[in-house]
Amino acid sequence: MADILSTLATNYRAAGSTVPSKTPYFDVDPANFEGKWSGKYADNKSFSVTVSDVSGFRAKVKYESAGTVKYQDVLIRDNSFRVGDTRFSLQSNGKAQIKNAVSDPATGGSYLDTAYASRG
Repeated sequence: MADILSTLATNYRAAGSTVPSKTPYFDVDPANFEGKWSGKYADNKSFSVTVSDVSGFRAKVKYESAGTVKYQDVLIRDNSFRVGDTRFSLQSNGKAQIKNAVSDPATGGSYLDTAYASRG
């Protein structure tokens, strides 16, 4: 029980440390986001993010990595969006930064795995 409460407390503090954007939602150019983005984390684990049906500031996203598959409708703001525990941030045309919050079951801790993706 203590492990669960510790994990919740850690994640609660981490979630509170991010400042929400005050920028309103604006329509984005679908050509900048749509397609399949792929890359590898530092531990050589591959991932892919498929962005489709971009309309205004909304999109459909599929995230795949190490047997994990997540589907989600997202809202794009400040050239970024979240899929579960993963944040996609458009850096430049054809390049993106991916940050994934990972929980380590052995230690009970969590860390942020950062990688870069390119559209293929």
